[in-house]
Amino acid sequence: MTNLIVRGGRALRGTITPSANKNAVLPVLCATLLTDQPIVLHRVPDITDVRKILEFFGKLGSSVDMDYATGTLKLRHGEGLNPKEAHLPLGMRSTLMLIPALLYRFGAASIEEDVTGCTLGVREIDPHIEVFESFGAQIDRKPEAIFIKTPKGFATTDHWLDYASVTTTENFILCAATARGRSQITNAACEPHVQEFCGFLAMMGARLEGVGGSRIIVEGVSSLSGAEFTFADDFHEVATFLAMGAMTGGDIAVKNGSVDQFPLLDRTFAKFGVEITHKDGWSRAKVDGTMRVRQPFTANILQKVEAAPWPYVPADLLPIFVALGVRAEGQCMFWNKVYEGALGWSSELGKFGAHSLLCDPHRLITFGGKPLVPAEVESPYIIRVAIALFMLAASIEGESTILNAAPIQRAHPKFVENLNALGADVSWVAGD
Repeated sequence: MTNLIVRGGRALRGTITPSANKNAVLPVLCATLLTDQPIVLHRVPDITDVRKILEFFGKLGSSVDMDYATGTLKLRHGEGLNPKEAHLPLGMRSTLMLIPALLYRFGAASIEEDVTGCTLGVREIDPHIEVFESFGAQIDRKPEAIFIKTPKGFATTDHWLDYASVTTTENFILCAATARGRSQITNAACEPHVQEFCGFLAMMGARLEGVGGSRIIVEGVSSLSGAEFTFADDFHEVATFLAMGAMTGGDIAVKNGSVDQFPLLDRTFAKFGVEITHKDGWSRAKVDGTMRVRQPFTANILQKVEAAPWPYVPADLLPIFVALGVRAEGQCMFWNKVYEGALGWSSELGKFGAHSLLCDPHRLITFGGKPLVPAEVESPYIIRVAIALFMLAASIEGESTILNAAPIQRAHPKFVENLNALGADVSWVAGD
């Protein structure tokens, strides 16, 4: 177990440059396996999930040259890769997106163990299996693993997803990119990181139409080329640091090359009395006095934040706004329309002295503005829940401990170093 010790009550101030979005980086890494030509990627973050995938590539026999100091990765998946080493990395949802490339390379792949990622509830693999089957894959389910084969390569397909799943959409596109002809997906996810992933594939020579919408058409090509690509700023991390500045009464200027993704997020911050401004490539959060939940104009309803697939507020950011709701005076309902197990951590809020009510697996009400005290709390295996608990601890005078905070390292490189540079007093410690 890896824990965070937080000595709170310090206003965080300064400037910060966010890292790239892991939800764009990981599918792009998986996509590189579709070509045997050289790939160069810039701004690759030093996070545990990246290290797992690069270790996987090394075992396959790929050439991997990663400079974590500069964030530059040089890859080449040449000839002679070893299919016997194609065991998917564990503990990360994105590992499923290695399957299309393994099928393309070797004609076979298997799902052997845990590929669930964050503990957000039941995260089924059935939609992925349905995608593979729609492209003509043969599925053989056995006690030890699910075996997938494409002895004739990928056929074309017209597929309609049950729901707009990010990783399922990306898996469809990965299969379609080298299928023999024209494929179409309906109810596709359109998150910014999906669009960034599609931009990388287009640089490799993939032929895509409708990116950013709910229907994407892919014209398969016989082969994909190499590419050089630079990842964009992660809007999740931008929003997270802005929230930290507001929570602690500080002033953090965050470099933001993704301002076009912020109109709804800006309005969501405003529900808690936080004004977001964007100027000259930098974003700031300002609080005029005490944070307060803005009263709706409609009588007899609670202020609410609804999280759902893009272009809603992202479910990944809902814990950040829950933390703001605990701090801001007033009541607010939070509604996670994606995952049924993503709000169970709310019991940890009470250890800080916060008042909240879990209505059902999808909805939580905070009664904010209550006096808070330092505490020892435990994070589930959910990245931004660990960060939300940190945010609350950082806003409270005294020493708090966030147990099992290691999920942060899956998405945020140099997390502690960046925070301490902003005036925080936080450190990693090994737990039992």
